[in-house]
Amino acid sequence: MSEHDTEDVADGLLDRVELIESQPLAERAARYQQVHDELIAELERSDREGGHAERV
Repeated sequence: MSEHDTEDVADGLLDRVELIESQPLAERAARYQQVHDELIAELERSDREGGHAERV
C-alpha cells in the first residue's frame, strides 16, 4: 500500500467518524461497533495473509 493509499483510507475513516458523530447516541454506538468489527476483521485478514491491510 502506498503512502497515498494509506492517506485515502485514513480520510475515508475520518469521513465515516464525522458522519457517525452527527447521529443520535444510540445510532452512534451501533455505527462505532460496526467500524470496530470491520477493523478487527481487516486486521485478522491481514495477519492471515501475512501482509498489510489495504482497506479499512
